[in-house]
Amino acid sequence: MAKSKIIIDCDPGVDDAIALLLAFASPDEIELVGITTVIGNVSLPLTTRNALRVTAMANRQDVRVYAGCSRPIVLPRVQRGASVHGTDGLGDLGVPDATHPIQGQHAVDFIIDTILREPGEITLCPIGPMTNIALALIKEPSIAAKIKQIVFMGGAAFSPGNTATDAEFNIWIDPHAAQVVLSSGIPMTMFGLDVTRHATLTKARFEELERDASPLMKTAIAMMRYYGSGDASLHDPCVTAFLIDPTLFKGVDAVIDVDLDQSGAYGRTRAVENGNGSPIHVITEVDDERLFRLIDQRLRLL
Repeated sequence: MAKSKIIIDCDPGVDDAIALLLAFASPDEIELVGITTVIGNVSLPLTTRNALRVTAMANRQDVRVYAGCSRPIVLPRVQRGASVHGTDGLGDLGVPDATHPIQGQHAVDFIIDTILREPGEITLCPIGPMTNIALALIKEPSIAAKIKQIVFMGGAAFSPGNTATDAEFNIWIDPHAAQVVLSSGIPMTMFGLDVTRHATLTKARFEELERDASPLMKTAIAMMRYYGSGDASLHDPCVTAFLIDPTLFKGVDAVIDVDLDQSGAYGRTRAVENGNGSPIHVITEVDDERLFRLIDQRLRLL
């Protein structure tokens, strides 16, 4: 399989951090051309700080980080304090700050410029709210035909969500952005809660990860242990794993509708039978044993 040239658009977040580390550990399958950040699990300053911290952890300061949108397109969301990711987003473990700088260019402009420079080559991987991707499509509509594909973590097509409105968190933060992206007609693969809830951290899996762990592995495990006490599913690494080995997953095609009714199931994503629009490939199954073997094997390479 040809190497995927990707931009990871993220809101680190522990599971975002593991997704980034998995990409760094897989240079034969993935060329990470840049990281863009967005508000989500924590505020934009923290998601950007954490993206820089993770690149430093992996000694990959060559991969540039671009800060993006600090609020959703329409409705501002009140940021939470402590969560399953901790107040700092990486489990409050004192992960050292990076010494290399953020890039001056805005994430939206970086996304546009990269796609225009390499038409048909770039896979976008939003694993947080889709605000940056939506605004790139709005600012420069011509890029839609030049994006190779979008592989994203978000939504719940056939299962309940994980917020008060039964939406999945990433979509709930900015459903208007999700609607822009999901209705764009770009080839798309969706990793929603339908599948990511099966990528679960267990006692046995932690024990295997801890075997002869390197210092980086120990930090990653500590982050996952903190996170796993509140959410036992590694959602975002499924996107990276798919680009490394798509045979880990199975899915179905469906048109996805985003609920924008503020008085109803705001942010809920539903598969619409005989719906209008381009079908999205919705992942519904994962070989979770092989997935965690892959994570274990690859993170040991860093």
